Amino acid sequence: MSQSDLTDRTALARHRARPNAAPALFLHETVADEIEDRLSVVNKSFTSPAIVTGHPEFWQARFPEATIVGDDETLALEAGAHDLVIHALCLHWAGDPVGQLIQMRRALRPDGLMLAGLFGGGTLQELRSALAQAEADVTGGLSPRVLPMGEIRDLGALLQRAGYTLPVADRLPLTVEYGDPLRLMRDLRAMGETNAMTARSRRMMRRAVLDRACEIYAREYPTPSGNVTATFEMVFLTGWSPDESQPQPLRPGSANTRLADALDTQEKPLRD
Repeated sequence: MSQSDLTDRTALARHRARPNAAPALFLHETVADEIEDRLSVVNKSFTSPAIVTGHPEFWQARFPEATIVGDDETLALEAGAHDLVIHALCLHWAGDPVGQLIQMRRALRPDGLMLAGLFGGGTLQELRSALAQAEADVTGGLSPRVLPMGEIRDLGALLQRAGYTLPVADRLPLTVEYGDPLRLMRDLRAMGETNAMTARSRRMMRRAVLDRACEIYAREYPTPSGNVTATFEMVFLTGWSPDESQPQPLRPGSANTRLADALDTQEKPLRD
């Protein structure tokens, strides 16, 4: 299976539409707040933003002036039309994340800003482990249950591959408490983040596997109050479209001031 076949887009759309009556979008709230904080410290005004999202109603309400586009593999973004593009908590579902980043860069004007918030590799590590152990115990096998997500080092490297300047990748780990693992699973359903991998099993999870997973989860990841914990690792990617006005690295050997002089200290030669 190719990387582009990772996600069943039809299933993903169905999962996102299912909880419309009572969605659980607190993680989108967290990402939107974080993005607004980051934009507030950028010494630049943005007049033509665009947002890539699988939850258009929420993000349109948060950024009423933005152009909203879906997170299809081919983004409906016009080349050079925007000075800000935000990828809003859906890049982890992309079959070709580098391609998505390149499309966003091409949609930016020179010196335009790209901000992406997505789930990182630590997300749902507890659930991933409990389900894998439970399925192995009950059936002797494994099937894909939790989407594989990128590590921050690898995600940061994608920015350079996609041609961004001044690339930055950082993380915001969140720990959420639930009364029991089933409440976490209900929240994932209400987020539209349940299993939409192409390679997923089409059969209902056996009750014995679910019960065993809940038992393992409660035993391995308890809180002092008797709840369980769930990790959501939020990764933020920042990059700029190239422009001559941006700081440029100096050519090696081109410095005309000694470091010792700049630090007002005496240079001591090393012994052989």
